[in-house]
Amino acid sequence: MPSNTRADELKGKVAWITGGGSGIGLSSAVELTKAGAKVVISGRSDKTLKEALKELKAEALVCDVGDKAQVNKVAGEIQKRHGRVDILVNSAGINLPKRNFRDVSNEGWDEIVRINLSGMFYCIQAVLPGMRSRKDGVIVNVSSWFGRYPIALGGPGYSATKRAVIALTEQLNIEEAANGIRATSILPGEAATPILEKRPVPPSPEVRAKMLQAEDLGRTIAFIAALPTRVCVNEIIISPTWNRFILGGLEAPKS
Repeated sequence: MPSNTRADELKGKVAWITGGGSGIGLSSAVELTKAGAKVVISGRSDKTLKEALKELKAEALVCDVGDKAQVNKVAGEIQKRHGRVDILVNSAGINLPKRNFRDVSNEGWDEIVRINLSGMFYCIQAVLPGMRSRKDGVIVNVSSWFGRYPIALGGPGYSATKRAVIALTEQLNIEEAANGIRATSILPGEAATPILEKRPVPPSPEVRAKMLQAEDLGRTIAFIAALPTRVCVNEIIISPTWNRFILGGLEAPKS
């Protein structure tokens, strides 16, 4: 699939992508690299990051976004190497097989909140001072269809944190628009990414083929990042044409 951004459109920009070893994060890294940005991907697995680097020319730094000390260390390293972060893509996120009220543990809830919400906040806080000083910056936060339209399949932890991502993004635009910072929430419907393996019943290959593909989201994120500084895309809801959340065909996970 061809990119929708022009080569060198983001030349001179530095992008940090969390959850960049696979799925939406990796596809975003590919597209931003095509557009000329210098890309740094981060994730919890060194092995996954090394595999990702086979697909694009970028840098990789291991980082658990739910650990504020690690986030600050990685942000500091990017600042040391490149002097800035112009684009932050918060793509790191998790869900658990045991995710519903009947089976989620307190520890499971805490882990979802730690990664999906607190981790996103830590990364945003790490890059805001530099963006403010330059009066420029793009922050893309990956939410979910479940953040706007929850169903039982998502579970309370995932749905609650993804709705909170929308509020976090709105608050960014309220407070930081005067500083030239633009924030976007992306709310994908079903997408064929590795997080599907954490569903109680992972979808079949035939079903995944009809979903959004990771590159669809990567192209969307690159489009947002390349828009003029006068443009803020507040929110994008994007779904597969064959949208089971509307058409039916999805049942609540069984215990």
